[in-house]
Amino acid sequence: MLDIKEIMKILPHRFPFLLVDRVLEITPDKIRAVKNVSMNEPFFQGHFPGHPVMPGVLIVEALAQCAGIHTISTSGEDAPENMLTLFMGVDGVKFRKQVVPGDQLEMVVTIIRKKGKIVKAKGEAFVDGQLACEGELTAMMTVPE
Repeated sequence: MLDIKEIMKILPHRFPFLLVDRVLEITPDKIRAVKNVSMNEPFFQGHFPGHPVMPGVLIVEALAQCAGIHTISTSGEDAPENMLTLFMGVDGVKFRKQVVPGDQLEMVVTIIRKKGKIVKAKGEAFVDGQLACEGELTAMMTVPE
C-alpha cells in the first residue's frame, strides 16, 4: 500500500489535480487504488450546480495517474521523482455510472503491454462494486527536459 505522501513522491501532480488518494495493491501487471470523491472538489462548483457529477475526463485522468504510479514505481529507475508518464491516447472509453460526492472510486489498471517506454493499459473504475468507467490508456514514460 502507498499513502498520499508516497504517491506524491512518485507523481508530480498536486491539488487540485492529484486524483489518487491511496494505492491498495501493486503487482507486476496491475494496480488497485482509490479516490475519495468529496463535495469539496473544485470542479463540483460548475459541474453541475445542484446536481454534482464528477467529470468523466477526470475519471479517465485518475485512471491515467494510477497507470503512471504503476509505470514509474515498477520501472526500476533510481529516481522515480524525475520521471513523468505522459498520455499518448485513450481508446474505447465508456461511462457506465455517475460518480457523485460521497462515492469512493476504486480503480483497477491492468498493464496490457510494455514496449520500451510505451505502456498500454486497461483501466476500470468502480463505485460500490459497479463499473463506472472503462477504457484503454496509452502512455509514455519520459524524463522532463
